[in-house]
Amino acid sequence: MTTISELARAKVNLTLRVLGRRADGYHEIESLIVFADVGDELLLEAGAPVGVCVGGPFGASITGENLVATALARLADVAPRLTLGAVTLNKRLPVAAGLGGGSADAGALLRAVARANPARADSIDWSGIAASLGADVPVCLASAPALVRGMGEQVTVLSRLPRLAVVLVNPLVPVPPDKTARVFAELAAPPLRERGTPSLVSPTQMETTEGLLAFLLGEGNDLTAAAAAIMPAIADVQAGMASLPGCMAVCLSGAGPTCFGVFPGPQEADAAAALLRQSQPGWWVQPALLGL
Repeated sequence: MTTISELARAKVNLTLRVLGRRADGYHEIESLIVFADVGDELLLEAGAPVGVCVGGPFGASITGENLVATALARLADVAPRLTLGAVTLNKRLPVAAGLGGGSADAGALLRAVARANPARADSIDWSGIAASLGADVPVCLASAPALVRGMGEQVTVLSRLPRLAVVLVNPLVPVPPDKTARVFAELAAPPLRERGTPSLVSPTQMETTEGLLAFLLGEGNDLTAAAAAIMPAIADVQAGMASLPGCMAVCLSGAGPTCFGVFPGPQEADAAAALLRQSQPGWWVQPALLGL
């Protein structure tokens, strides 16, 4: 048996625009997504009895559906000849944090299974399986900087995005089980037909740090006010981060409550994280590099 390791990297929405509500109640978005150099660790013991074991600092926080188990079952159904196995998930990211943790875990599993089945991998519709598991899973399968449109199924990978030094912060407050649905309900987006066709800035304008930061600040995250209304601690996090030396921007990732602050470089991010840990010992504070 072969053990395969994959890092389920944290997904960070640098920008998130809600274009409108579709007739079926779902929302279309346009988002610039990058991934951090921190995340959950997934180990696949290929050929072992199929199952999922979850541990790590946030393993006990998972409630309800485990998307890794769902992904294993989906693979067994649509591609029964694939070699699967036993999965060990070291949950190092907060749960329901706006970092795509469950989706990142599912994407990491799909990559691990593909590596375990080199002779069959090319015949499998990995993107289709990912889309069937959730809106964020296709981009998490790619685990690369991308422009994401539609409900998450339209993924355009970007190859020349600069890296950003950031501090990721989650206040570790209780999050409603239907957090995302409540945030979108609070947003009360208009029907899609009432909004004009959006146009993201050309990717070439985001190939410098200055251009990317300007784009981030100009686009923002349409969910910020709605998420803060549902989870007021977001405002405390943003205020605390904005006061840190060298912080150039503070934004919400996804539907939160995790926020990220952008800093000139890794040393500044490390120093800011140390200060924030001292002043807010109950928060999850993690310096990271985005855009790998």
